[in-house]
Amino acid sequence: MTTAGAAREKGPRVFLDYDQAELDRCYDQANWAPNMELVHRRSDAHSADVSARLGGPERLAYGPAEIEKLDLFRARVPGAPVFVYVHGGAWRSGSSSRCHGPAEMFVDAGCNYIALDFNNVIETGGDLLPMIDQVRRAVVWIYRNAASFGADPERIYVYGHSSGAHLAGNILTTDWPKRHGAPMSIIKGGMVTSGMYELAPVRLSARSKYVNFTDDMVDQLSSIRHIDLLNCPVVVSYGDQESPEFQRQNEEFAAAVKRAGKSVKLQVGVGLNHFEIAETLGNPHSMLGRSALAMIGAKGA
Repeated sequence: MTTAGAAREKGPRVFLDYDQAELDRCYDQANWAPNMELVHRRSDAHSADVSARLGGPERLAYGPAEIEKLDLFRARVPGAPVFVYVHGGAWRSGSSSRCHGPAEMFVDAGCNYIALDFNNVIETGGDLLPMIDQVRRAVVWIYRNAASFGADPERIYVYGHSSGAHLAGNILTTDWPKRHGAPMSIIKGGMVTSGMYELAPVRLSARSKYVNFTDDMVDQLSSIRHIDLLNCPVVVSYGDQESPEFQRQNEEFAAAVKRAGKSVKLQVGVGLNHFEIAETLGNPHSMLGRSALAMIGAKGA
C-alpha cells in the first residue's frame, strides 16, 4: 500500500508497459494539455470571427437526418478544389461550427472549405460505425454535388483532428466502389493530425465506458489494418507535447503507410500539445497550413 506522498504502485500491465491508470491517462487529453479550455475558447472565438468576416457558411444537407449537414464556405473562383474538415471531440462532442477558423486561409487560397456535422457516439448508443457511415456519405455527396456549388469534384481533400483524424483515416481507407459506387480516386489527398489508427489499445482504455467496442468494430475501424485501400498521399502530424500513446499511434501509422510503399509525410509540431497543433491549421505560415496549401496546389505554397 502506498502512503501519502509516495510514488503510486504500478498495477498489472494492460497494454505495452502501461497499467490501467497509465493507459487511461494516455487517452485523456486533459492530462497533457493544461490549457485545453483556453485553446478551445480561443479557437471558438476565431471561428466566430472568421465566419462573420466571410459572411457565414451555407448550410447544406448531405443526408436525411437533421445532423447530417455541412458548412460550406465557397471559393471566389469556379472550379476550385474542396478541403473537408472532420472535427474531433473524443467521438462524443464537437461540431462543424467550431471548425470555421481555417476557412479564411482556404478561401483566400482559392479553395472551397467544408466542415462536417455528424452524430456523436453518445447519440449512436456507443457505436462508431454510424459516424463512419455519415462522414463517408458526406464525402460522396460532395463528390456528386460539387458542380452545384462551383467546385471541382476531382479535387477533394480530407482533414481530420483527434477523433476526427480517426474518422478521416477511415475515409481514406474506404473501398468506395464497393460501399458507395464511387471511384477509388474520390479523395486526392489526406491530412490526419493527432489521431488514432489502431483501436485495440483504445478499447482497453477508459474510453470503453462510452464506446461499445466490439471485435468487428475494432477490425473495421482500425485504418492501419486497411492501408491497402489508401489511394492518395497522406500527411500525418502530431505535437511533441501530446501523450506517448498519441505520439506512438501517429508514428506507427506513418511508418505503416511508408512500408506499404505509399506516399506519406510525417510532421511533428515542436512545443505543441494536442489542441495547439490543430489551432495552427489556418495559418499559412505554420507547418500544417503550408502542408495543406501545398496539398491543394495553392499558388505560393
